[in-house]
Amino acid sequence: MIGIVIQSLITLIESEEAMAVDFEFKDRYTTDDLISIVKVLRAPGGCPWDREQTHESIKKNFIEETYEIIEAINKNNPDMLREELGDVLLQVALHAEMEREKGVFDFDDIANDIVQKLVYRHPHVFGNVRAENGEEALDSWNAAKAASKKQTTQSESMLSIPRELPALMRAQKIQHKAAKVGFDWESVDGAIDKLYEEINELKKAMSDGGSSDIEEEFGDILFSCVNISRFLKLDSEEALTKASDKFLERFTEVERLAKERGIEMKSSSLEELDKLWDEAKKIKNS
Repeated sequence: MIGIVIQSLITLIESEEAMAVDFEFKDRYTTDDLISIVKVLRAPGGCPWDREQTHESIKKNFIEETYEIIEAINKNNPDMLREELGDVLLQVALHAEMEREKGVFDFDDIANDIVQKLVYRHPHVFGNVRAENGEEALDSWNAAKAASKKQTTQSESMLSIPRELPALMRAQKIQHKAAKVGFDWESVDGAIDKLYEEINELKKAMSDGGSSDIEEEFGDILFSCVNISRFLKLDSEEALTKASDKFLERFTEVERLAKERGIEMKSSSLEELDKLWDEAKKIKNS
């Protein structure tokens, strides 16, 4: 995306109306150049679209770009990772520029704050705290974080977890923090028993017909599933993603088999479709 932005600026500068644009062309650019180009794009005579943007209008872009970084990591693609990291850096630069224009803070303030935070939250590196392994280092980080945010209870720490996180991820983080103070099952068996209990409560809510109760009990089932994943040391988000991938792969095979045999899926019985599903499973597992 940054490459596209720079190319757009080149086109702009080459046009007759853009002779006053202040940007130096180089063979290689730095972070300072990124900040400069964002200023040019949002300045009078720059890009009308960029000038119109606000924190609110582009906030979802940040999420999309972040997930594209995850995609690059999952694909083990360094070139893609480099590009997507640049796109996220552009989002940071845009939001920083919006605040600079209002005189609130700028990119350097952001850099200053994160460096100060890193120093403060690594007392096992920059202070007198000892950490012999990753777990002790994380405990040191969390203790420093709680102190900086004046969190004196575990519930305050749990409430600091953003509600905007993906629901499974948020649930896992909340449960992990609860477990830190002993609020947890002794083993995965307790978590599994709780899941069955929640399923029975959902069945009762369904028979009673209360829609709000149904939603609540269904949510409790998902929460219980996350608890089980935590005991098994699994990432619930990753587990669900893989389950979705598996379903999609098998469903694609079911469609292929149905088309190959002239079967109309919409008019087929569940028994017929289930047979195709079982066959697709065998093909994909072979």
